[in-house]
Amino acid sequence: MRVALFLLPLLLLLVGCEEPAKPRETATKPAANTPDPAPVLKEMDIDQVPDEAHKPLTNPKDGEEVAVIETNLGKIVVRFFPDVAPKHVENFLKLAKEGYYDGTKFHRVIPGFMIQGGDPNSKDDDRMNDGAGGPGYTVKGEFNRVPHVRGILSTARTMDPDSAGSQFFVVVADSHFLNPKFYEDGKVVPGKEGYTVFGAVVSGIEVADKIVNLPRDANDNPLPDNPAVLKKVKIAKWPVK
Repeated sequence: MRVALFLLPLLLLLVGCEEPAKPRETATKPAANTPDPAPVLKEMDIDQVPDEAHKPLTNPKDGEEVAVIETNLGKIVVRFFPDVAPKHVENFLKLAKEGYYDGTKFHRVIPGFMIQGGDPNSKDDDRMNDGAGGPGYTVKGEFNRVPHVRGILSTARTMDPDSAGSQFFVVVADSHFLNPKFYEDGKVVPGKEGYTVFGAVVSGIEVADKIVNLPRDANDNPLPDNPAVLKKVKIAKWPVK
């Protein structure tokens, strides 16, 4: 699961005792042009950013690639959003096709929030290092305006916004605090990038509900006798048979 000093000029008034001198013309230099201060841009939530519609959580088009996550508790089907997070979608598809996720677990579950998986370290019985693994490379953040609502598929990362790897999570409840903040010009506010949304559950959200309510330890790991195993993650064409 971050003084401005102002120099005031001193005006010296010289008062003479003699007869006032006749005024004489003095050349005055035009005042230097001072640039206007940069405008302060207002921070905006996703639903306040104009000119871009939110991604509708609708079924994929026929023939569209989806991921079928087969677990010991049921099947979850997710669609992808390559238009807003192309590199994250490409990465997930690549890893899934390589069998990278097969045998991993949903190693972190928080009721009313999310389930997290995708760590190769979770394949063994040592739960102490679960959550620390990855593919050996990172994916640059693609923070977008798709809100974290129930069923959204998003990418786990560290405090570094460009540290995503193989781990992902599915939110089981609206979690808008994970959304990025944007300036009025559409740029992401540094330090408030949120997480990269790259897909959404289109079938099997009830399976995620089962997983998120598994008995867990103090680290939110499902207990060893009740794991949530990703038996296989395969890429298929919609509709899935």
